[in-house]
Amino acid sequence: MNIYEINKIDELIKGNSYVGRGIVVGKTEDGKKACSAYFIMGRSANSRNRVFTKRDGNIFTEPFDASKVEDPSLIIYAAIREFENKLIVTNGDQTDTIYEGIKNGESFSGALTKREFEPDAPNLTPRISAMLTFDNADFTYEMSILKSADANGSACNRYTFSYPSLPGLGHFIHTYICDGNPIPTFCGEPERVEVGNCIDEFTDKLWNALDEDNKISLYVRYTDLETGEIDERMINKNK
Repeated sequence: MNIYEINKIDELIKGNSYVGRGIVVGKTEDGKKACSAYFIMGRSANSRNRVFTKRDGNIFTEPFDASKVEDPSLIIYAAIREFENKLIVTNGDQTDTIYEGIKNGESFSGALTKREFEPDAPNLTPRISAMLTFDNADFTYEMSILKSADANGSACNRYTFSYPSLPGLGHFIHTYICDGNPIPTFCGEPERVEVGNCIDEFTDKLWNALDEDNKISLYVRYTDLETGEIDERMINKNK
């Protein structure tokens, strides 16, 4: 096995009906841009009744049809927020926990000690998070997964991964290995994936690889490291 192999993200996902929610962070092949991406999938009517929206530079999950919302607690949240030179991306309302923690001088991992996996037994869905820190026309990034220590939700295991940004390399973390009952939680380190220079090509590859029945929304942002200019794509299956 080549531990330095860089995978094509569509090949990692294609044919897998349910990888859940996923985050990708990395640097484009030319070394000029930071890539950050977040997608959501859903099996239930409540989970599928969502869209991404943008307000004040932040990305939110919101109900597509508010009259059909059954339980908003785990499906409606700010997915992406900015604070100074940091970009926070998560699969839940821990986005706000990280934001407030960083604002008060805490570290990324320190802020997340206040949180644990989602209380949705028997799945006990992990909380996945990432934060990009921009400095001197470059960036570093951290990723985290908080997941149950056992099938009963007795305790929380916390894993944080810290990365320099390298041209053409990204890391991909998602909530589940595949579909199941209960759904098996993601295991191991974030997966190494290719990050190309073209945002449209990257977006299309990722969106088209996600299961047609279960995919809901995708947001991709490319940030120019010299100018800070943002190029973004947002796809909502519900229109």
